[in-house]
Amino acid sequence: MTTTMMRLRQHLGLASPAIYTSAIGRLGNNTPHRRRTSTAIFPSSTQKQLLLLVILLFFFVLIPSSVLLPPARPRIMSSSASDSASSAAPFEKPRAVVKKVLAESQPEGQGATVRRSIGRHELRNLDPFLMLDEFSVSKPAGFPDHPHRGFETVTYMLEGAFAHQDFAGHKGTIKTGDVQWMTAGRGIVHSEMPAGDGVQKGLQLWINLSSKDKMIEPRYQELESKDISRAEVDGVEARVIAGEALGAASPVYTRTPTMYVDFTMRPGSRLHQPVPEGWNAFVYVVDGEGVFGREKAAPTAAHHCLVLGPGDGLSVWNRSDRPLRFVLVAGKPLGEPVVQHGPFVMNSRAEIQQAMEDYYYGKNGFERASQWSSSA
Repeated sequence: MTTTMMRLRQHLGLASPAIYTSAIGRLGNNTPHRRRTSTAIFPSSTQKQLLLLVILLFFFVLIPSSVLLPPARPRIMSSSASDSASSAAPFEKPRAVVKKVLAESQPEGQGATVRRSIGRHELRNLDPFLMLDEFSVSKPAGFPDHPHRGFETVTYMLEGAFAHQDFAGHKGTIKTGDVQWMTAGRGIVHSEMPAGDGVQKGLQLWINLSSKDKMIEPRYQELESKDISRAEVDGVEARVIAGEALGAASPVYTRTPTMYVDFTMRPGSRLHQPVPEGWNAFVYVVDGEGVFGREKAAPTAAHHCLVLGPGDGLSVWNRSDRPLRFVLVAGKPLGEPVVQHGPFVMNSRAEIQQAMEDYYYGKNGFERASQWSSSA
């Protein structure tokens, strides 16, 4: 018996092939007797049985089983199988961690201490990123009047508040969750000082500008915490400072194309975040510990900077019993020479020399430098 016939027999509740034989026999034996005039028109009992068998074979063999039988019930994946399938990274080229740097404390400014990761000798820069500091500062320490040229600073307050003033008359206070995106351009002199009692904490990232943008006029983009785009999906919260994540997009304009997202992951959650191919990217762990890049990798704890290799996305797992907080930052490389001297970042030594002269003599963007000092 063919497989198709067996399936139909099971579907109809028939017990065995013998039933077909006896049924055919009964059909032949129970046919009323008629006078035969021609065997062509009135076939014999044996011929009728053969004819019926041919019809049955045609019915079972040539008609697809999908027509005869109800559709198969979809296979329901068990929770463990579903979890295993969804935990696989949905990227063709998942990014892995290629370098791990502990942000160690060092003095900076006036009596202040920062944890620097990018900008140390282990990780001089990561085009287009020049420096990343995690600061934790209390009065009277801080960062009094100092110049910048040739890049942007992004200050993100994690806790507390910082007051800002510059020689063009711009001033303000950024509080917990606020962002200040400052384009220094051709030159600015400013101060950054604690605005409250106790410890003020935050991150400051330096982003390089291309040679064509290094001498543009300074500008600011400031976002209060309430205005930062947010999204939350499956235990993962994203605050999008630049770029896009989890369907939310930032209004910040980035001259150097940049992605900057603050993620908080609940225990047991996981994240698969796309990152533009060809961009350099890193993670800085603010609090907790997580598994980055590969599911079987060792967990990484707070104050570590993880440089990511090439690929189209990053996967993260929080297997701990406490929340994990980290920032994911990526940027399009400029591919230009980087020459840095303190707060000046240009493309050649001659341009650095010119920046120092401009600042000292108060010209080419630093005209107000000699007549101004902050209230700090």
